[in-house]
Amino acid sequence: MRPLRSIHNGAFTCALLSIVMSFSVAAPSSAQTPAAAPAAGATAPLRHVNAEGLKSLPAAAFVVLTGLTIGAPVGRADLQAGADHLLETGFFTNVSYNFETAAEGVSITYKVQEAPLLPVYFDNLPWLADAEIAAAITRKVPYYDGRLPAAGGSVDQASEAISALIRARGVQASLEHQPIPNPLGDGDVLEFHVEGASMQIASITFSDPALAASKLIQQHLAEIEGKEYSRSAIDLFLAEQIRPFYLQQGYLRVHLGPPEIRLTGNPNQKLPERIPVFVPVAPGPIYQWKGVQFHGNAAFPEMALTSLLGETIGSVANGSELEGGWDRIREQYGQKGYLDAMINPTPTYDDAAHTVSYDVAIAEGPAYRFGKLVLSGLSLEGEKRLKQAWSIPPNALFDKSLFEELLAKLETHPSKIFGDLPLHYDSVGHWLQTDPQQGTVDVLLDFKH
Repeated sequence: MRPLRSIHNGAFTCALLSIVMSFSVAAPSSAQTPAAAPAAGATAPLRHVNAEGLKSLPAAAFVVLTGLTIGAPVGRADLQAGADHLLETGFFTNVSYNFETAAEGVSITYKVQEAPLLPVYFDNLPWLADAEIAAAITRKVPYYDGRLPAAGGSVDQASEAISALIRARGVQASLEHQPIPNPLGDGDVLEFHVEGASMQIASITFSDPALAASKLIQQHLAEIEGKEYSRSAIDLFLAEQIRPFYLQQGYLRVHLGPPEIRLTGNPNQKLPERIPVFVPVAPGPIYQWKGVQFHGNAAFPEMALTSLLGETIGSVANGSELEGGWDRIREQYGQKGYLDAMINPTPTYDDAAHTVSYDVAIAEGPAYRFGKLVLSGLSLEGEKRLKQAWSIPPNALFDKSLFEELLAKLETHPSKIFGDLPLHYDSVGHWLQTDPQQGTVDVLLDFKH
């Protein structure tokens, strides 16, 4: 790759040489020899390895990733190889570097752009405890902190470490890994999943006897018991069915899990096909509602926003109702055209008084007005009827709830829009294309056949 700058007087160890090279994860390239390159094979001791743009990894780990050794003789090919090694790990999306030589040796500075790191999630590995897996990965990847990039050499090393543990248990199965939506929150996680492991959830029991006494919870257990063993399925069940049981009673800081496999007998024996799952539960205290303060709200007065939460000062704070309240506030903003509105509630817990209050920062953004409706995949008559069913006139404040109502009709009751017109489509792609400078939003609908 062509150097951007080169200063050379013919001797590698005595010249000041600065070369900057750029690489890409998608197409990493080896450097071409410039016209003013040092003599082939010339080396000098490596004195310093520096990093610019490093945020997540410690500096010592960064040096290890380059494959370079401080004090060892290096040449241009070694410095290029260091950049290649960094890219191969998957921790970086871009690497460039410059280096200088002087009488005492070589100093190199790598300029890096880090790849996003994903929390690692072990889905169906009941033979292994999370701590055991983490220890094995750390032996292969010393800088592992519970997160890895989506792909790359470091992920392959982690996979090898886990596979070795599985084989040591006498299990013959293929380990796969891929980014998936986080089953417990926002963003993605890097899931490790075993293919071909035929195991089922025999039962789920809890440390809190209140769950065993609840008829509703026992009914919900039928939704997951007997299903394929999956940590993500269990965690999702806990989040959707068990957590609300506590939130509604004011246990706002309840801690569920992690799920455990508790078996009796010889631990070296093969696991049964039906696995009992135990979930430790720490309910914590019941909190009472102390109040809420909003900041940044101009479109709605604080009293109106507070009423949407449905809480009364001094009463038990209903966590499920609060979560619904934040959604209702977002819906109110969406109905007034505030499509970019950000609602950020931050709780303050008083553990002595067992009260909770919220400070809510709101970034409203612009109020968008409707621009135009862009359709594809429909006949002319179909487009005509859909435009007749569209209820927001041009330049009116955009009501997101009306847009969502239209989508629901297209999915479940298309005859309410198209009447007896024969239409056949598999799905409808939908987008809101905003223009913050003009303050308009266009609706794009693509009917896929």
